[in-house]
Amino acid sequence: MPETYEELKLENQLCFPLYACAKEVVRQYRKPLEEFNLTYTQYIVMLILWEYGDMSEGQLGEKIHLESGTLAPLLKRLEKSGYISRSREKNNERRLAISLTKEGLALKEKIRQVPEKIHGCIPLPDEDLILLRALLNKVLDKMNNKEKEID
Repeated sequence: MPETYEELKLENQLCFPLYACAKEVVRQYRKPLEEFNLTYTQYIVMLILWEYGDMSEGQLGEKIHLESGTLAPLLKRLEKSGYISRSREKNNERRLAISLTKEGLALKEKIRQVPEKIHGCIPLPDEDLILLRALLNKVLDKMNNKEKEID
């Protein structure tokens, strides 16, 4: 009889339900974002820019946990859609400044119904959703702080 390793059973992994839930939530965003020609990750970029305003590509990548190589093509597509502009900073040519365009600012009002459309995609009571978000943010904060300690 083969030896069983309980720690290697999929049902005992925390990573898999996190991965599967995240994948399903992102899938739920596809249809509401389709009419705006946005992917989920582009939507996250727009949320950050609407909340914080103009910033460098590096600052943006840090906020959404994406490396420049992944972020750059995404930003190019947002620029092509007319939602953002990218330009080199005058005092530091290596830094790329990301700004919302008029179309990008106007999109904020048009896209306001997306969170409401998505609200029911996780079938939990509101208090559980609030707790889940708080726990995930706590984990993310601790993981980010741990990474900074290692660097």
